Amino acid sequence: MDIFVDTADLDEIKEAESWGILDGVTTNPSLIKSAVESAKGDIRLEKHIEEILKTVDGPVSLEATKVDSEGMIKEAETLYEKFNPVNDNVVVKIPINTAMDKGDDNFEGVKAIKVLSEKGIPVNCTLVMKPNQALMAAKAGADYVSPFLGRIDDYIRNQIGLERGQDYPKGTYYPEELTERIRETGLRRRISELDRSDIVYQDEPTMELYDWGNDQGIRSGIDLVWSIKEIFKNYSFDTKIIAASIRTARQARSCAEIGAEIATIPFDVIEDMMDHLKTSEGMKSFDDDVIPEYKEILED
Repeated sequence: MDIFVDTADLDEIKEAESWGILDGVTTNPSLIKSAVESAKGDIRLEKHIEEILKTVDGPVSLEATKVDSEGMIKEAETLYEKFNPVNDNVVVKIPINTAMDKGDDNFEGVKAIKVLSEKGIPVNCTLVMKPNQALMAAKAGADYVSPFLGRIDDYIRNQIGLERGQDYPKGTYYPEELTERIRETGLRRRISELDRSDIVYQDEPTMELYDWGNDQGIRSGIDLVWSIKEIFKNYSFDTKIIAASIRTARQARSCAEIGAEIATIPFDVIEDMMDHLKTSEGMKSFDDDVIPEYKEILED
């Protein structure tokens, strides 16, 4: 599984690159704006983007901002023409669906993806929340689709009444098994009757009636990735999955088990993927056991 870092912070990108595990970067306008504002010294936004592209020898996603297909196509062409010559690694992010209100066209993103694909401009289709959307993006020619795992976990928890409307701690892992058990045990049982060992709750909520049609059978963000993977395998699409909105090392591991080609991961979660109490204990034990004579051999 390729590892992308989900940041526009140049120091974080350079640090991840020094680890020897970085395959690419995903950004968005908000991340870039924040990174430029917090950067040491005076640096222009355009120069900052160029520095990111030079640092990484893998795909770097830059996002279009318009909501109509013509606008997105024009912005994508501008981004590609302006920045791809820097290191030949620009990918343009296009939302699968830009509709924000009823009556808006649901297919502006797909239309833009189709045209950009035909022009040879690589596309990362973002804001994918269900397998059907990923299928549409792949058919339109997207090089990548980015399902948002964390946001789907939040959505499902809210739909079944767990801490409705609450913000969930970033380190909270929502297991799809809980959704299945709710389906099996009834809609109005207390959460206290279920195994909550993997979930953080602020209080003891009660399940509310859940419209199971909204999730179309998807049980969690990880289940979303699995479903997309199965669809792409069935039809031999070349489109790669970028598992996005990852919040825990456990989610990253699950994506690797499923076979997602890529995971774009926040810097702190990548660090957490390397940490384990027993590894630290083992290192202390090894260090204590080194005898002076052995150290002398190594110093020669």
